Amino acid sequence: MKITAIESFLLRIPTPHPIALEFAEHKLVIANIQTDEGLAGLGYSLAFGGGGAEAIQVYLETRLKPVLLGEDPLFVERLWERMYRADRGIKRQGIAGYALSALDIGLWDLAGRAARLPLYKMWGAVTDRVPAYGSGGWPSYSVDELVAEARRYVDMGCRYYKMKIHHPDPRVNRQRVEAVRKAVGDGVRLMVDVNQKLDVLGNIRQAQLLEDLDLVWYEEPVLADDIAACAEVARAIRIPVATGENNYTRFEFRELIERRAARYLMPDVCRAGGFSETLKIGHLAAAHQVTVSPHVVHELSLHVVGALSNGFLVEFIDWTPPDLFVGLPRCEDGHFRIPDRPGHGIALAPDAARKYRV
Repeated sequence: MKITAIESFLLRIPTPHPIALEFAEHKLVIANIQTDEGLAGLGYSLAFGGGGAEAIQVYLETRLKPVLLGEDPLFVERLWERMYRADRGIKRQGIAGYALSALDIGLWDLAGRAARLPLYKMWGAVTDRVPAYGSGGWPSYSVDELVAEARRYVDMGCRYYKMKIHHPDPRVNRQRVEAVRKAVGDGVRLMVDVNQKLDVLGNIRQAQLLEDLDLVWYEEPVLADDIAACAEVARAIRIPVATGENNYTRFEFRELIERRAARYLMPDVCRAGGFSETLKIGHLAAAHQVTVSPHVVHELSLHVVGALSNGFLVEFIDWTPPDLFVGLPRCEDGHFRIPDRPGHGIALAPDAARKYRV
């Protein structure tokens, strides 16, 4: 079997209220991989807020696509290495990581279809039902909107909810977290996300104001590039640290683990190197008793958590319109059942490309 064509394009998807207060749209970089035997695989990367999507597609088309054409798509690991090593000048992280991830996801989808197995079973399944945490709580929300969103996820059965703490006054952040805690009750546990906005001392002060609220984790406290500072925060505060959505490849995650910078790692399959690299990160974390909870794209992340003994939760941001995907799993009782269809089990809806294509 040989790869005969790769079609890439962008989809622009508007977001619903209240997410639209923060991000009016997201973009998907789509990669459809075709073969001479009629099998195909769908890969995509999510450009959150839409930024950089065009650059990701250009890199995919001009630098990575030629590496794959004519190759056997079932040699996924070999092709990952070829893409990763194809350009050691411009490429290192960021845009190149998103582009490689989209293609790797498509290759694994194709491999699963060829084997007639869902990916989590190909990789050695642990579970077919994964708990989710509701995620959102952006700073542009009013307290009422914040509470309403949290309650909506709780009504879906989610027992976890994550919100942002971006206000420059840590006392205001405390008040917003308290408002959500009061609204959802003690049966729902909360996480907070700093999104890299504070320095070490700022994080220590903020975390001290939140330590009595039994938070699951304190996320991405400092710049993702500064792993040493993240480790310093992790040593200084009493809330477990989570990070990793803006880190790339097993090598960065190895440093996070060795420095004990986090108890929860959050690789993003659309950034960190696709399914191939995210699984390596997960197994590396398992060897050090570190938990993995992938970042966003829950419909893809489900397969990773379903194949990892140290998998925890998937992040559920309820933004996807019903006419975008076929086979998108539903959140029921706070859990997602992993699709038992071959590959990752997700397909674009028949009219999605026409409606949302840039």
